[in-house]
Amino acid sequence: MCGEIRLVVNLDFPNEAFHRDCQKWESNINIYLNWGLSLRVANNSTAFVKNDLFGKAVEMDSANTLRNLSELVATKAVMETFKKSINELTVSDKGNAEIKDTIKLRQTRPFVVKDQSHLIPKKSVFNRVISDSHFELQFASFLKNCSDVISYAKNYLAVHFKLDYVNADGDISNYYPDFMVKLQDGRIVIVETKGQKDLDVSPKMQRLKQWCEDINKAQSGIMYDFVFVDQESFEQYRSGTFKALFDGFRQYK
Repeated sequence: MCGEIRLVVNLDFPNEAFHRDCQKWESNINIYLNWGLSLRVANNSTAFVKNDLFGKAVEMDSANTLRNLSELVATKAVMETFKKSINELTVSDKGNAEIKDTIKLRQTRPFVVKDQSHLIPKKSVFNRVISDSHFELQFASFLKNCSDVISYAKNYLAVHFKLDYVNADGDISNYYPDFMVKLQDGRIVIVETKGQKDLDVSPKMQRLKQWCEDINKAQSGIMYDFVFVDQESFEQYRSGTFKALFDGFRQYK
């Protein structure tokens, strides 16, 4: 039996974002990330505006150029171009992975939630599954009745399980998967459910797939995997085991 604790969702829990301190725009742009990593963007901002922004070389001190630079579309083009370049340099593959810490669900500190729809689970360390998504509650009910599921948990902010990824806009964001599921065969499956179309689903799933591959290479005690479950397909699903669902939902695998 799972011990019962007071369920918590910290509504004000801050996202741990990448903080950038941009130095002076000189011949190069020095980007210093909050952990001390220094990156250098090779393009000079003045050279970019002069040679590339308008599709041809322009005179920087001409009245026409200055007028065009005041237009919103020009400002946005400069910002988007440098943002993309900075993010491309910020995210890099080191070629290896290591485990620096672990999360124990039973050690999650109690937290308070607002009054909203919930489910009383049978196989979770938390005494409530809270969600403003009807589909998430529907899926939690499915997990509760799966004979091959030993335990599961909704991934609340207070659990602190999150993955950084590059979203559809090119920004670095935090991704919180929906559920963690432990199966009879010992595997732990990270589940992402989705009721509506979302441009960030693909980059999130790519990041989750990479995380599973990395964690399985870094240790051999537990096999981790993932599955993406969309609402439309799930509503047509009729099997009562998680294995059948896992074998049937293969998108992003």
